[in-house]
Amino acid sequence: MLENDGLISAGLWAFYILLIGGILLAVVFPLLHAFKTPDVFKKSLIGVGALVVVFGISWAISGSEVSAQQAAQGITENSSRLIGAGLTMFYFALFGSIIGIIYAEISKALK
Repeated sequence: MLENDGLISAGLWAFYILLIGGILLAVVFPLLHAFKTPDVFKKSLIGVGALVVVFGISWAISGSEVSAQQAAQGITENSSRLIGAGLTMFYFALFGSIIGIIYAEISKALK
């Protein structure tokens, strides 16, 4: 047993308290700001809604095939489909951001 076991335990408790406090502040303050400015809150909800729609499309087009090797590792059809949806959503976001960057640069060059 370590001699400083009590100090390590106290340090871990302090870490947990500070971590929970930081998470709460990171969630509460943006929500308070969002309710003070409803226009920004509506735009944020539109963005979240768009992400949900993109995930739904990704989920619909992803496959649920599982090979024998994957099944031996414990991967189910549902987890395979979730992984495929996550990858498809990543590709949509990647290509969307590339198109957005190209559009922004071209529109700035033409002004």
